[in-house]
Amino acid sequence: MASTVPSSATPVVVPALYAEQWDDGFGARGWKLDVPDLGADVIAATPYTGERIPTSVFVHDLVDHHLCGFRLSGYLDEAGALVQLAERTGSDPVADFQQIIDEDLLSGLVAGPDWKDLLPATLAAEIDPNADPEVTLEDLRRNLGDGLLRALFTGGFVQEGWLRCAAARTAWTAHGLEYSARARIALALQELFEWTDAQVQACAWPRARGNFSIGNHAVEFHFTEPVRRGHVVAVPPTPDL
Repeated sequence: MASTVPSSATPVVVPALYAEQWDDGFGARGWKLDVPDLGADVIAATPYTGERIPTSVFVHDLVDHHLCGFRLSGYLDEAGALVQLAERTGSDPVADFQQIIDEDLLSGLVAGPDWKDLLPATLAAEIDPNADPEVTLEDLRRNLGDGLLRALFTGGFVQEGWLRCAAARTAWTAHGLEYSARARIALALQELFEWTDAQVQACAWPRARGNFSIGNHAVEFHFTEPVRRGHVVAVPPTPDL
């Protein structure tokens, strides 16, 4: 299918990989962005959207993380990306922040060194940088209680995410993309991702790869393996107010 991205614009190209079952310790079926610093904790995703948000985790990784300049791993990067998600969808990011807090931080299963940056500076300064995070978090839970510690982490996520809004906008527009079009581009990518995933399932391919091309007026996906095949979805126009 011919591209509908205007010749005057250069679309952003982002490669992606598919596996029927990833050999990464999670074993999920789905897609991952083929980008540097992916992170071992990134789980393959499908087009499933859930109930609150009209786009999938994969589209979140692509739109709110990668195109906004955030890594797919790290608590501060997730803070920035979830604030971008909230801004483009109108969703409340607190539930997502608190899921991370409960699953990672309060349980002591810390996935990176930047967790301390979510705490107030005076409290973070008291933490021994060489101490085991699990032991440190147990001490914080015992001294502060889960309720207050969760509130402090939640506040840190919101603040750190908000502080990264300007950087996200700069990263997005550096790609030649309109920042005000993020929500519409994300919806087009969701539709395109549903088509892309349907192809691998219909053809029962165990593995596949290809490239997303993202512009202000259209998004495309082109399979490069195991066949060459493509599809285009137009970005919805700005709604009349």
